[in-house]
Amino acid sequence: MLKQYLQFKLSQKLSPQQIQLMKMIQLPTLAFEQRIKQELEENPALESGKETSDDFEDNFDEYGEEYGDSESISAEDINVDEYLSDDEIPDYRTRVSNYSSDDDEKSIPYASGTSFTQHLITQLNTFRLDDEAHQIAEFLVGSVDESGYIRRSIADVLDDLAFTQNVYTTEDKILNVLRIVQQLDPAGVGSRDLQECLLIQLERKPKNEVTDLAISIINKAFEQFTKKHYKKLIQKFNISEEQLRAAIHEIERLNPKPGSSYSGNTRIIEHVVPDFTIRIVDGELELTLNGRNAPDLHISREYSDMLKGYKASKDKSRSQKDAVLFIKQKLDAAKWFIEAIKQRQQTLFITMSAIMHYQKDYFLSGDERKLKPMILKDIADEINMDVSTVSRVANSKYVDTPYGTKLIKEFFSESMKNVEGEDVSTREIKTILETVIEEEDKRKPLTDEKLAKILKEKGYPIARRTVAKYREQLDIPVARLRKQI
Repeated sequence: MLKQYLQFKLSQKLSPQQIQLMKMIQLPTLAFEQRIKQELEENPALESGKETSDDFEDNFDEYGEEYGDSESISAEDINVDEYLSDDEIPDYRTRVSNYSSDDDEKSIPYASGTSFTQHLITQLNTFRLDDEAHQIAEFLVGSVDESGYIRRSIADVLDDLAFTQNVYTTEDKILNVLRIVQQLDPAGVGSRDLQECLLIQLERKPKNEVTDLAISIINKAFEQFTKKHYKKLIQKFNISEEQLRAAIHEIERLNPKPGSSYSGNTRIIEHVVPDFTIRIVDGELELTLNGRNAPDLHISREYSDMLKGYKASKDKSRSQKDAVLFIKQKLDAAKWFIEAIKQRQQTLFITMSAIMHYQKDYFLSGDERKLKPMILKDIADEINMDVSTVSRVANSKYVDTPYGTKLIKEFFSESMKNVEGEDVSTREIKTILETVIEEEDKRKPLTDEKLAKILKEKGYPIARRTVAKYREQLDIPVARLRKQI
């Protein structure tokens, strides 16, 4: 049974313009430029440069009301999903040209070299192999990952050869072909694990007492070596500490990821373009926004002339009215886009300025121990904006400082209290922890318990498990793995 009833509901929705503005704020400089270039073609009402059209303002004010009511699109005709789609963003014909030639993006050409797999196949063609062996070898080369390893069992390779290549062979034949693949360069390619990779590289080195001992260690005592049980190794091989040190030094010179050493790989490297620059001028901090974030855009004069022509015509046909409606829609979109860019500039500058002044001691000295505890809410309250807005700025933007280019979110950290009851940044504690570990005696590295004791003596009373957490966040191994002979 159908029922009809009234329901009152209070709700709050973001307009499509607000959603698009939030998306623009989170874009870094390079992505922002791409966004503008992506806008270039669908809205000819927007152009680059500092030229403005006063005539447009007059004509738009006069005709905007007339056709804004009678010819406007009703709310029911607007598809909100289309506004939320990235594909529905109008493209504006403009070029970012407001910055000097010194600020122009220097395009970096990339060589179109051969891939790592093709590099291996080229070497493979120098071997005399029968058809079956060559097919197996090419399959094995195709299974090599970017680190240079074949991380599949021989049984799996055997099955895949049968099902995908229609090659029926034996595990022994595959192992024989694998040994040929392992002769390719760089040394160690085609290994199935780290132990095999190191052995292949050691066996290519000139034979002497040191390499022979290194081969024996990797071959017969790999587990003791990885766990740094040096005393057991000395006893097992009946060698001196000096001999063990030389063998370990020889092993440490090997490449655990031979695939990464291929100089011909053509992977594109991501280049970071700072969105802000902080300089120290006469002892004071000076913040500037990358000029590429502030393009000069204006309304097209041609569209203004179109409105003039319509105003001058006495007989206004239906097609002319449709054309004026189209022009109005494009002008609305162009005016909004220009305003959105200005709001983006203002939001970025205000947010970064607040961060800079909050961390003034750090930016003046470069000492990470002077970083204050700072969370997103601290900055949001400072500039009277939403936490999500600050997050969008911090997560994707970089700032060029006198101490290097930094990701803005790195300046945020939680707080802990020291022995004096003062709030200190967890980043400060991590920096001190890292320094203590760097200065430790590597023959007797400090355990997490001893590190906690040292930090407590320095005025940072934190538990052993907290030390372990910070150490892991810094990618520092446990004491036993830091041991050196």
